[in-house]
Amino acid sequence: MAHVVGIDLGTTNSLIAYMDGETPRAIADDKGRTALPSVVAFLEEASAESVLVGEEAKQYLTTRPKSTIYSVKRFMGKGREDLKDDLKMLPFSLVGQEKEAIRIGIGKKTYTPTEISAHILRGLKARAEKALNTPITKAVITVPAYFNDSQRQATKDAGKQAGLEVLRILNEPTAASLAYGLQKEKEGTIAVYDLGGGTFDISILKIKNGIFQVLSTHGDTLLGGDDFDRQLLKRIRDEVLEQYDVDLLKNGALLQEVRLMSEQVKWQLSSQTSADVSLILPDNKGRYERQFTRSEYEGMIKGLIDRTLESCHKALSDAKLSPEDVDEVVLVGGSTRVPLIKERVGDLFKKVPHSELNPDEVVALGAAVQAKILSGGITDMLLLDVTPLSLGIETMGGIVSRLIQRNTPIPTTAKEAYTTHVDGQRTVSIHVVQGEREMVGDCRSLAKFNLTGIDPLPAGMPRIEVVFLIDANGILNVTAKDLRSGKETTVEVTPTYGLSDEEAEKMISASMEHAKEDLEKRQRIESINEAETVLRHTEKALAQGSDLLDGDEREKIEAIMTQLKAAMSEGTHRQIRETLTELNQVTQRFAADLMSQTVKEALKNKKLSDV
Repeated sequence: MAHVVGIDLGTTNSLIAYMDGETPRAIADDKGRTALPSVVAFLEEASAESVLVGEEAKQYLTTRPKSTIYSVKRFMGKGREDLKDDLKMLPFSLVGQEKEAIRIGIGKKTYTPTEISAHILRGLKARAEKALNTPITKAVITVPAYFNDSQRQATKDAGKQAGLEVLRILNEPTAASLAYGLQKEKEGTIAVYDLGGGTFDISILKIKNGIFQVLSTHGDTLLGGDDFDRQLLKRIRDEVLEQYDVDLLKNGALLQEVRLMSEQVKWQLSSQTSADVSLILPDNKGRYERQFTRSEYEGMIKGLIDRTLESCHKALSDAKLSPEDVDEVVLVGGSTRVPLIKERVGDLFKKVPHSELNPDEVVALGAAVQAKILSGGITDMLLLDVTPLSLGIETMGGIVSRLIQRNTPIPTTAKEAYTTHVDGQRTVSIHVVQGEREMVGDCRSLAKFNLTGIDPLPAGMPRIEVVFLIDANGILNVTAKDLRSGKETTVEVTPTYGLSDEEAEKMISASMEHAKEDLEKRQRIESINEAETVLRHTEKALAQGSDLLDGDEREKIEAIMTQLKAAMSEGTHRQIRETLTELNQVTQRFAADLMSQTVKEALKNKKLSDV
């Protein structure tokens, strides 16, 4: 059987693994290194052969900072607006308009993050083909659980450009749990705390009888070890600027040197209590020397760790669990080697976190397990992943009609029938949104498209069926169909750029903070929509059955209709409902008489036609 590999496409390092019998193994290079640095260098000679990947590329970080790209995963599916805080800290150029997908400028050319990632995947593919002595054409690639549709699609496209058929886009924490579950053969509730170079995820899973069910997930696509390094870099930059009047941001090579130095300090302080730095400054400005202590460093990163713990609390809340309900805590990602993280995570869950498996390799190992499941090599394990945020469409008044709730196991499908609001309407606009708020303006827009050619019927008559389908990769397809005419439109939701870090962090918490006001706003708009429909039908009825009403009765009905319009303009949803009830009561006799008249006329017309 041909090998189907598992790939951890990481921010700092990437790995590739395969199943050696029943055991997942990471594939090493000729020097025994399993981690491939996620770095791509473009040499000045413009040719395909001048693109270097991994360790070969890493040596150019300080000598060719403008053409050596790192941490590209942070840019996948993102727009320039999302990365405004990162721009000044990068030695290479990010180009593109505010609302457009980011591109990386190198010389006269520009590259998408997908194209850069494809180079990394080619490097991993070549390594596996050499080690296994066979062509590699199929893979499972992992992504953070909080990657949205755009970021997942960009990752899948990178695999395709690298010559790989991507069988599954798999959430990283879920992959880690597969590796852990396979080797430990545990049953129970597991929390996977995954802090990589550029992203953070927490997932709560239940493992029983070989079934891995994700109960909840939370995280931040712009928080990782890079941000820990950046805290040190900022401190060094500020001190060098103050003491020596040298701005690191104006010297790309020096900035890269300090970034790598900050990374080294982080590593050293994970195993010792202090670390020394020494930096020769340009233009004979002298030498910057400094000793950082572990306690000083921990003070710098405390706020970042607090953010990860907030996500842990939210994931537990979503799963309706307390920390004591979690049986095991698994640490994933190189950044979890920081002692303070182990300590704080242990305090939160009230148990010592597991880190027996290599935290750098565990995601790739789990991806290899999933690859074997998909290829039929493992039949006694089942993976049930979830979608991290709710999905729905906009309805009248800017209300969100939710079709798929967050933390729904995927793959999944949902459908709902809608109708028109205007007589003779031939086109319906479908606006797909993501988020937990009640109003469209407070959620994230994913896509807009039109269903055209529907039959021009009175408002409320057409039946428009909207179907949401989330595949196993977490990518959403939406279909809208006019059930009468059979006309339909399908789109794969691939927005041009992803969640901003503020949206990613606050989307769920905002829904909780604003739950009461959101509900009141939704109830009022729904009441207005219902009132508009009732008023429209009442006005038609008054015109149609004017001979069935005396002056006093008509006057009373019209007075309440005026009250209803006033309530719609300025009243609460309760006032609108109360006035609707009153209108229904005063029109009951009239409605019954009008129905009786309509039936008599229909019967009369039928007899005439029979003759």
